[in-house]
Amino acid sequence: MGGLATPRLAIAVARAGGIGMVAATGGAHRLSAQLDQVDAEALAAPVGVNFLVPFLDRAALDAAAARAPFVELFWGAPDRELVAAARAGGALTGWQVGSADEARAAQDAGCDVVIAQGVEAGGHVRGTLGLIPLLGEVKSAVDLPVIAAGGIGTGRAIAAALSAGADGVRLGTRFMAATETHAHPAYVDALIAAEGDDTVLTTVFGTGWPDAPHRVLRSCIEAGEGLGAAQAWTPDWPTAGYAGVAEARALYAGQSVGAVRGRQGAEEIVAELVAEAEAALAREPRR
Repeated sequence: MGGLATPRLAIAVARAGGIGMVAATGGAHRLSAQLDQVDAEALAAPVGVNFLVPFLDRAALDAAAARAPFVELFWGAPDRELVAAARAGGALTGWQVGSADEARAAQDAGCDVVIAQGVEAGGHVRGTLGLIPLLGEVKSAVDLPVIAAGGIGTGRAIAAALSAGADGVRLGTRFMAATETHAHPAYVDALIAAEGDDTVLTTVFGTGWPDAPHRVLRSCIEAGEGLGAAQAWTPDWPTAGYAGVAEARALYAGQSVGAVRGRQGAEEIVAELVAEAEAALAREPRR
């Protein structure tokens, strides 16, 4: 979710009983200010910090490890040194992976948990397998808790992932249009209007981050092509204050985007998801 994973959104998710995540998209000073906002709420549920390894600020990692209960790293081979640094500060540490081999490497690097990301996921996508087959391979490869991510936007999808062996689930796209995000209104409208087959896996928004596949709404590629030479194919998403053609920015969305049907508060989204998942699990035959 990049910079749309703000303290405001993470706090709301934590209040609802989930694990809110803050994206470390700036340096250590900015992250410390974000964690100050989290600490001021005295939340009972945790808020963690997510890092993209190619853009990682080591001072920010040290700050997160000392102040957040959970630190997650993504993109690149699991790094024993980074995992050790996070754990040394007292944080549980996870690595988001796209294959069983990466999951094994994450376990060998000392991670406490792995996040298995299916190719259905929005944003930058590490692997090539769909979530359910990937989840089976990862569960067989490691002895760690496994969180399922990618294509999960409803309670029924949560129930399916848990039934397939996941120990927890990660959602992103469903929260992109939450009232707590500062996504550009055009981005929100595009998410609400889209279905899963309106997304595409591409590398087109790769300026500054080449060879990094990402799933976006097809409409933003078409809008960018319409701008011709004026288009900047950067990985940046449009926030509410963006003054350019927001429709031509990277409108990240996973194949679960069809579940986004309007603006809702994050607490309402979590409550809806949990109720639907519990109902779906209750309908499963006893084994």
